[in-house]
Amino acid sequence: MMNTMVYPREHECLRELRIITQEHTLGFMASTPDAALLLSMLLRLMGAKNTIEVGVFTGFSVLATALALPADGKVLAVDVCRDYFDLGLPVIEKAGVSHKVDFLQGPATAVLAKLLADPGSEGRFDFAFVDADKLSYGIYHEQLLRLVRVGGVLAYDNTLFHGAVATEGDHKIRDFMRSFNAKIAADPRIEAVQLPVADGITLCRRVV
Repeated sequence: MMNTMVYPREHECLRELRIITQEHTLGFMASTPDAALLLSMLLRLMGAKNTIEVGVFTGFSVLATALALPADGKVLAVDVCRDYFDLGLPVIEKAGVSHKVDFLQGPATAVLAKLLADPGSEGRFDFAFVDADKLSYGIYHEQLLRLVRVGGVLAYDNTLFHGAVATEGDHKIRDFMRSFNAKIAADPRIEAVQLPVADGITLCRRVV
């Protein structure tokens, strides 16, 4: 699948940033190229213009998003650490899409709360992608449901958590992810689907 569908269609700057990220000690934290391709297509199908990303790392998925957005599109990138993002910034600039990216540094819950303090931010975004602290997914969900418009989409990465959600044993993050998945499945404010792409991606369309 990767050799047939993903790598041949991968933008050259995405490939460059993917390789840079893979060589990093924490490279395992990055989104995968098949996930990036899926989300890029979804953004184009939606006609999304304003997006927000919680958890950025080197900016691989930010770059994929920026490439998929129209010329006047924007992605608000939120991360507690700027250093990793700065590793990928030269490649984002090389791709000619840095003007679409705004970076906000700080703990995501605090950054999102600050955005929500401005009434004009409610329903501001068409799409949100979350790949940050797993134990805060529930908090992010409540905040982002107000920031993403009705009809918009929230996407959560790693919801299969390396397959651990299907195993037994004592694992704090595994147990939390199970409860988060159950919460999403029962949430009447959204339509949801969980996809076995990469490490599990859950898509939630806001209906209320």
